[in-house]
Amino acid sequence: MKLRVGVVGASGYSGGELLRLFAQHPNVEVTLATSNKFAGKQVKMVHPNLRHLQMEFQPHSAAEQQDFDALFIAGPHGTTAPKIHGYLKAARKVFDLAADFRLGNPADYPTFYEGWKHPEPELLKERAYGIAELHRDEIRNARLISGAGCVATTSILSLAPLAKRGLIEDRVVIDAKVGSSAAGAESTPASHHPERRDCLRSYAPTGHRHTAEIRQETGLHEVGLTCTSVELVRGILATCHVWLKEDLDEKAIWKVYREAYGQEPFVRIVKERAGLYRYPEPKLLAGTNFFHVGFERDPLSRRLVVLGAIDNLVKGTAGAAVQNMNIAFGLPETTGLEYFGLHPV
Repeated sequence: MKLRVGVVGASGYSGGELLRLFAQHPNVEVTLATSNKFAGKQVKMVHPNLRHLQMEFQPHSAAEQQDFDALFIAGPHGTTAPKIHGYLKAARKVFDLAADFRLGNPADYPTFYEGWKHPEPELLKERAYGIAELHRDEIRNARLISGAGCVATTSILSLAPLAKRGLIEDRVVIDAKVGSSAAGAESTPASHHPERRDCLRSYAPTGHRHTAEIRQETGLHEVGLTCTSVELVRGILATCHVWLKEDLDEKAIWKVYREAYGQEPFVRIVKERAGLYRYPEPKLLAGTNFFHVGFERDPLSRRLVVLGAIDNLVKGTAGAAVQNMNIAFGLPETTGLEYFGLHPV
């Protein structure tokens, strides 16, 4: 079975990552890659790692003029919702990598997205939230699947096993170190090399928009999220501080994570007794769709430190969307996503 797939916004980092993953997916034929800025130019001119692809970018409008099995939208926030009905007519299933359909409550958008009022609130009831480890059944049956934020994905997967069992107090502090690619392909003064090099810059000490997703998916209300830019291209490390309701030891905590993730194809519990890589390390995940989680119990209190790591462009964005597509179309979940990463790098 070959799925006819289109990628809207294919010139960005997320769009390029989709094209890379689809190039090695045995059940996908990419029939459209769009970019208004680069329309008429070869894909390889923007994504030099894809020199083998003989494909030209087409304008975004082409996406509503063709038929697809799956249409992936990789544009900026606010650009999917106004065109969503046209996309749903063009494709059997639509996968939105942006933020337009991440939140189930339309009232949360003005708070976390600078006053933006959702133009299609009714569709929020029908969409599936695209973290496969938590929402497989919804993803399997929905026509519209929203991607999750990359920082949100790392934090939610780190906390979900504990939150689901009600094992932590209703407060969590998350310190997320984020690579530069999470800011997208369009440069800004903050991403200019002389300004970013050698910096550890907290760009969102409070109020990060992914806070809404973490609250939504964990049920926790008191979420303190801080995001810091680090000198890394790919990768996120979320250090989550939680306070346990019960005096659980590490063996009990290990059991909680094993029961939650023991059968998950893309989740690994990383907690070694010795060595350089005793805990999750984003560098080892570059290019992969894996999520690594580890933890350590504070012996002086009921504080538990949970560490989660991903590649923000794969498990945090494009890889998760491909994983969701596999589920939605009844394919083996790992198809096209078997890359294990490199060491050393």
